[in-house]
Amino acid sequence: MATWDLRGTKHHLLICNGGSCMRNGGEELTQAIREEITRLEGDVAVHTTRTKCNGRCQDACVVICYPEGNWYKGMTVEEGRELVKSLVTTGKPLSSSLSYMFAAGEMKAEEYTILGKKK
Repeated sequence: MATWDLRGTKHHLLICNGGSCMRNGGEELTQAIREEITRLEGDVAVHTTRTKCNGRCQDACVVICYPEGNWYKGMTVEEGRELVKSLVTTGKPLSSSLSYMFAAGEMKAEEYTILGKKK
């Protein structure tokens, strides 16, 4: 992962390493995403950054993908690997964990459930 030369970067994954995400497997998710990037030789195309809390603790584990502006919730190790595969091979979002996406100039919410209530 070369942070000194970001030319060629197509996707930037911000992986929440705040308290709630870390209690829900954030470290394992971070490592799985980075291992999958390396396994698929996607180091030039996909860059990762660990962040502190992104303020979506109820959605732990959270991953944000830019420049697309897609926010993912409840990410597991397997979903992290699937996200990387999708980004490296097709560049498309992973719809199964998508909570918000930036479209038509604004943030759009995917339907989701919090504490048993649809939002």
